[in-house]
Amino acid sequence: MDYTIIVAGGKGTRMGANLPKQFLPVNGLPVLMQTIKRFREYNNDLEIILVLPKDQHEYWYELCKKHRFTAAYAVADGGETRFHSVKNGLSMIPDDAEGIVGIHDGVRPFPSVEVIRNCYETARTAKAVVPVIPVVETLIHIDDNGKPAPVPRDCYRLVQTPQTFDIQLLKRAYTQPYQDSFTDDASVVDNLGQQITLIDGNRENIKITTPFDLRMARILA
Repeated sequence: MDYTIIVAGGKGTRMGANLPKQFLPVNGLPVLMQTIKRFREYNNDLEIILVLPKDQHEYWYELCKKHRFTAAYAVADGGETRFHSVKNGLSMIPDDAEGIVGIHDGVRPFPSVEVIRNCYETARTAKAVVPVIPVVETLIHIDDNGKPAPVPRDCYRLVQTPQTFDIQLLKRAYTQPYQDSFTDDASVVDNLGQQITLIDGNRENIKITTPFDLRMARILA
């Protein structure tokens, strides 16, 4: 059995909106619904666990009723950090479960079905998979004295989700105590010494965090 944990804990502060960004409309539906729909397009039998701050549950259910959104999923409470939110989602997967679990940002509604499929299928042998895209802009490093220096962009990649893992591997990784360096799930797994396999993502798979991102999303939808 394969799972997806969709983490949606944003408050919309960078968006400058009163409404959390995962609930903002894109092509007639809240961002989060668009995200869930994309994973259902990949596999309608996927077990989806949605992680939302507890105080957003009621509003989310109201949106589902309003939009007649009936996709099957379970709901877990969000935690203090993304790490704790993912851990709460993982706790809803049976301890003896076998298969692959993907962790995805709720405000990334445009992963291609092909990328999702490649993430899951590659993880069946590689155990830990992260989609990435090349850096196309010039990068500059600024030292402690404020002096800029160019760095070779070919050495860098932009990280996306879904990040996919063997379920037992990820459960073991999340028994570790929280560290500030755990910025995503790959960093948690990497701390165990597990090699992370990188695969090609898709550039449309943007994370909606600013008003400009929302405008782009409405073009892509």
